[in-house]
This record gives sequence, structure tokens and C-alpha cells, in this order.
Amino acid sequence: MYRSRALDFPGIGHCMVPCIDLANHAAGDATTAIYEKDGDGNAVLLLRDGKSLAKGEEVTITYGDEKGACEMLFSYGFSESERQTAETLFLSLSIPDDDPYRGAKMGFADCAPGFKLIDTGEVEVDWKGDFIWLLCVSAEDGLHFDLARTVDGEEEVHAFFGEHELVGGAQELHAVLGKTEMWDVYRLRAVTILQQRVFEQMQVLCGTQEDIEATAHGEGTDVRDRCYEQAMQLRRLEMRLLNSAYEDFELQTERFADSEVVLHYLARVNGGYIQTNAEQGEADAEEDFS
Repeated sequence: MYRSRALDFPGIGHCMVPCIDLANHAAGDATTAIYEKDGDGNAVLLLRDGKSLAKGEEVTITYGDEKGACEMLFSYGFSESERQTAETLFLSLSIPDDDPYRGAKMGFADCAPGFKLIDTGEVEVDWKGDFIWLLCVSAEDGLHFDLARTVDGEEEVHAFFGEHELVGGAQELHAVLGKTEMWDVYRLRAVTILQQRVFEQMQVLCGTQEDIEATAHGEGTDVRDRCYEQAMQLRRLEMRLLNSAYEDFELQTERFADSEVVLHYLARVNGGYIQTNAEQGEADAEEDFS
């Protein structure tokens, strides 16, 4: 009941407001009213600029046009039938059990253990999530954790990357990695992990599709039919977003793999030498094919 009626009120925060919490959702230009706080701190409901309502017409607010299909369905019990995209999708991540720093990383992480895919409507699908960077670095890269004893005798874990102490959590680790010469390597690792996680989720959806379609859902009962249809719509929208993300990550992987930083790193790790694109171009220019 709270999730379906709570409002993120300007200047107040999350709260429930009688009357306003009864207003139905309408997205985009169909929204007729906005809720604000007046000079006395009271909650007020106002018509949007350029909108007018006649007696008997419905007052609507937006529950959040930026919210994804999954959040709308989970929090409010519906998703707009005209939706063409899932908007956002959160996927979990886990630190491998064989990572010797697993416990320390989990204690150090100050963010959700996963990442959010975001359909921006642009060419590439965007993503956000600082947790991923904990999966991309190890002791060999310069990450380490030290124990320190406080004046009260308690033990604290302090995280370092090289000589830099990380006091801002995973977000600071991201910022520090971005300033290193190995940044392209870390980004390649991140995109590879993200793509694999997206693939796993696609397998889950594909592997359960037949069972879901065969599940009895109260055919002929309006409420159950509507719930089933919205659940199936959510699956279709999320699969569409996953497909787009997988293809985008594939292109990013190829782009980072061609980076000279990555090529030299792989050569060093493999104990061999990999010719860069620039060096290949110079060699081709010097070749005499006469």
C-alpha cells in the first residue's frame, strides 16, 4: 500500500499525501496536474501550464515517466500497454567465490551489487553501476586491503589501489581507474562481464518461455488475463532491451580490443608481441609489392 501511494514530494521527500495519492497515472503530455510545496510547507496540487479541466474530468499525475516497466508493474500493478521499451533493467552481479578478496570487496562495496541497463533512445544502450569495477581488478592490478586498529581496539579494513587509499567506496575506485594508463583494459574487462551477464539473463528468459506460455492463468477472468498479459509484455520488453545491450556490448568489446593499450597488455601477459594497428599500417606502407 505504501509503495503504490508514496510520493517523492519536492522539498519534502518520500511521503503519503491524502487525496493526491488517489490520483491516477498518465504519462507524457496526458498528465494534467503536478504536485508541489507552497511557501507555508503545505502540499498543493496544481494544473500544468497550458492544461485546463472541465467539471467531471479526471485529474492525473505522473508516477514517474522515467521509471522502467518493471518498477511500474512491481510498485503500481500496471504498465502502460503502449510502451515500446522497458526503459531500465537491473541485473545482479556477484564476486566469484574463488576471489581471495571477496569478503573484503563485499564489505567495501557501498552500492547495489549489480548494474542498471538504460534505454536512452540513442544509438547505444547506457548502463550504470560502480559495483562492476570491484570485479575488474585484483591484487595483481594494485588493489589491496589492510587491517587497521582503531583507538577503541576495533579492526577496520582500509582499501587501497596502489598507494591511493580508497575512502569513497566503489565510486572512487571507478574514478581512480579512469585516470590510469590501463583504463581501456579495465573497460574491456567490465564490458565483457556485463555482456556475459546479459547473455545469462537472455538464456533465463528463453529457457522459461515455453513453460510460461503453458502456465494456466485463469483464461476468461479479466483480472487474471490482464495480469498475465502485462507479465508477458514485461518479458518481451526486457528481452528487447537485453538484445540491444548485448549487441552494443559486442561492438564496445571489439572497439576496446583494438586499443593499443589492450594489445600491449595482452602481449605482455602472453609473453609475446602483438602488432598494433598503427604499426601494421606503417608496415603496409613500407612494403614493396612491385
